[in-house]
Amino acid sequence: MESPEFAAGMRSHGANGAGPHKRKRSIIDSSPASLLDNDHDDQDDDHHVTERGDASPEAKGRRLPGVKRACNECRQQKLRCDVVQDPFQGCSRCNRLKLECKIESNFKRIGKRSKHAEMEKEIDKLRRAVQAAKAQGFTVEEDDEAIHSQLQSPVVASQYTHTRNPSLMGSDEAVSSLLHLKRGGSYTIPRIARELDDFRITEEHESLLFSQFFNCYHPFLPFLNPNQTPDQYYQQHPLLYWSIVAVASRRFLPDPTILTKLSGPLTRYLWTTIGEVPQSYYVVKALCLLCTWPLPTSTTSSDPTHILCGVLMKIATGIGLHRPNHINDFSRVAVELNNDGLHDRIKTWAVCNIVAQTIGTGYGQPASTLYDWTLAVRGGESGLFSLGPELEARLQIERFCDKVSKEMYSNASDPRGVAGDEHRAMLMRVYRREFNELQASILSQNLSPIINLHLRAAGLHLRLAGFFDSSKTPAYLDDLMALWRATTSYLDYILEGDSQSQSQCPQEYQYQVRDSYFLQYATNYIQQMLVAAGFALLKLMRSFFAKQIDFERGRNLFHGAIRAIRTTSVIQNDLNWRLAELMVQIWNGARIDAISPSFQANDNPEIDDSLQLKVRCRHSMSLVFDSIWHWREEYQARGRGTLDALKQPTHPDSANESSASSTHLDTTLAPPPHSIPANLGIATSNGALTPSAGGSALGGGGAMLDGLPYGNATTTYDVWDPQHWMLDGLIDFNYTFVPPIDAN
Repeated sequence: MESPEFAAGMRSHGANGAGPHKRKRSIIDSSPASLLDNDHDDQDDDHHVTERGDASPEAKGRRLPGVKRACNECRQQKLRCDVVQDPFQGCSRCNRLKLECKIESNFKRIGKRSKHAEMEKEIDKLRRAVQAAKAQGFTVEEDDEAIHSQLQSPVVASQYTHTRNPSLMGSDEAVSSLLHLKRGGSYTIPRIARELDDFRITEEHESLLFSQFFNCYHPFLPFLNPNQTPDQYYQQHPLLYWSIVAVASRRFLPDPTILTKLSGPLTRYLWTTIGEVPQSYYVVKALCLLCTWPLPTSTTSSDPTHILCGVLMKIATGIGLHRPNHINDFSRVAVELNNDGLHDRIKTWAVCNIVAQTIGTGYGQPASTLYDWTLAVRGGESGLFSLGPELEARLQIERFCDKVSKEMYSNASDPRGVAGDEHRAMLMRVYRREFNELQASILSQNLSPIINLHLRAAGLHLRLAGFFDSSKTPAYLDDLMALWRATTSYLDYILEGDSQSQSQCPQEYQYQVRDSYFLQYATNYIQQMLVAAGFALLKLMRSFFAKQIDFERGRNLFHGAIRAIRTTSVIQNDLNWRLAELMVQIWNGARIDAISPSFQANDNPEIDDSLQLKVRCRHSMSLVFDSIWHWREEYQARGRGTLDALKQPTHPDSANESSASSTHLDTTLAPPPHSIPANLGIATSNGALTPSAGGSALGGGGAMLDGLPYGNATTTYDVWDPQHWMLDGLIDFNYTFVPPIDAN
């Protein structure tokens, strides 16, 4: 209901002729300074109203010649302006408020609501940037707290105009102005180069990671172009870019947490890319890297390496990498390749087969390789099909491993696929001669120590077939001695390199035989062969064959194997870390020492079948799985033994039954000095990094690895478990798993 005063005021307003469309300027819309001129403005308004009331209709539609244009500031605030244009003289309001008074013909007002919304978004971004900087160790100085508190208000400045602030300050610059580095020097906010989900990488780290990849990891698999920039790799395919970052972050000292932070986003992006059925051979390159240096895992059920290898080969053949000269047979559109593109595809196809063969050998599975005409040996031929001496030598070595696996472990007449004793003995003589020829050919080329290491791994792969021989096989002891030599040769070379190889090594490869290079940057295949060598050594030393070897030398090599396995660990309590712990405790539990009756100097033990394997379907890695099942049948079913000491690395002298001959292992088996991230708190979609419930992956004690008979006085020599983690369902780890991503 209207008041009488309001109604009288409306009638008085209408009597003056202004009509219902004329309203007086609101005091709220005026600035405080403009209120001083209200009386004068009201008199001018009455004068203008009288003039407009007497004007004709035609005059109302025209702009009166005496009306002046307001300045930008007054137009923004919808205020009267007394600016003089000719000669130009700023208005009284701009002069009083120290504003820049000017008139622009293209000026448009900015709505306060949209501007406030934009400012609020920027403030929210600034808050997150400040919190991220604080999380990195930077603090806000006391003088800056007042400035920082202004970010809590929806309006940062009491006055904001279009002309003074044409754009908001960027978040990086704003945070840089608020924060100062307490640890010395000025703080500059890092520039983010790329981001994957919630993971971000700075330009500085990007440059360092790519440099470390090509300096340290690329020599193991040299098929990428070191001259390309990170941006070029990202443009080829983001998965290739992030795979390089993931591999390089395994030993990245400036920020050891990158690997754990990136594992989750990269795993999700990997399976998303595979689900989209990729048609780019750059995805094949990325899968080669991820299969060669897999993301750390705590359980074998979450290790997708063998699956990814199959996907890798199917994508490669699906896009025609194995037929580079006929690429259009596999494409919906015409593709023309220049010589560089054709050569790169041939090299990528060769690397695919090298990776597939190493995975088949390391996991004890048939390799999904395809050695066709494209990869035929051409005897030093140069041209598009030339792979270079390093890759060509690697390909020859893996071809040899493929022959051994297919001939010795793919017998169609045997339900397990294993060749008979006589046939295997004949094959061993043939392949022994072929290996010697291959070794002489490769060593004569004076290639890198990496090639020599893979050559010795191939020799070990061949000789591990000795565990399949019967004790009545002719030359049984000779085969075991050859296995011993292959094992010690591999361990000697990977631990420190022999002096002859170091002296003959070219200067450009000297870095590969120093500072534990092999162990720090080893591929998954090198690590698997290291594990097989260590347990082959242990199995031989606990059998009748111990009388035929230098026991002290074997003891020292076992110490070195423990140190090496721990050094290859990239995250504390990952598979290699736990495996080294188990091997130390197995040594204590087995009580292999010089006072055992089996090792008395005047004893002549008879040759028996103690070295025979029950598991015979996993090729040269059957030794590993046989040990798993032996432990499972003898000790898991009986529930004997516990492992309560995995919170800290075990020293052999901690066991009550340790002998005097093994008490010196405490220093030689200590954890390596290199830094290993201890936090496994990052979960991934497929369990690539299974998080621990309490921060330590093995901190749960005996509940996680019950049944291992370490520290038991009744332990016999037949009890040892090298790689329980290779089979699913054996151990119930106390981990909290993340449910898989919904496909929808």
